[in-house]
Amino acid sequence: MSYRIVVVMGSDSDRGVMEGALEVLRDAGVECEAVVLSAHRDPERLRRYVTGLRSQGVKVVIAGAGWAAHLAGFIAAHTTLPVIGVPISSSPLKGLDALLSTVQMPPGVPVATVAIDCAKNAAWLALRILALLDPSIEPLIKGKA
Repeated sequence: MSYRIVVVMGSDSDRGVMEGALEVLRDAGVECEAVVLSAHRDPERLRRYVTGLRSQGVKVVIAGAGWAAHLAGFIAAHTTLPVIGVPISSSPLKGLDALLSTVQMPPGVPVATVAIDCAKNAAWLALRILALLDPSIEPLIKGKA
């Protein structure tokens, strides 16, 4: 399949959780890319990366981060692609801070948000979005509802 999903992590320490999304996507045979980019440490690099995604054929972005977790919102502010946020439980608040930061976006900057540490559901949601573009993807997600 030619559809691309990008999985962005705010830190390499998020990889353990985000590997769940990559596993689902690889098992489905959907082309994906995983990158580590921080909205806090290098916002300009992340902005340049995100604004070029559409021209590269990317259809959906999955963004996972812990603590204040501005990653998904930052990405959603710089693209019109669907963004799915994965709050990660790496903070003393066990991900509640990440959940609230990810889900509380202002009007016009939507971020679909899954449960804390639930990267697999983010991948399943991304596949459902892709199935709107290509019905041949639907058999990959049947029985997962």
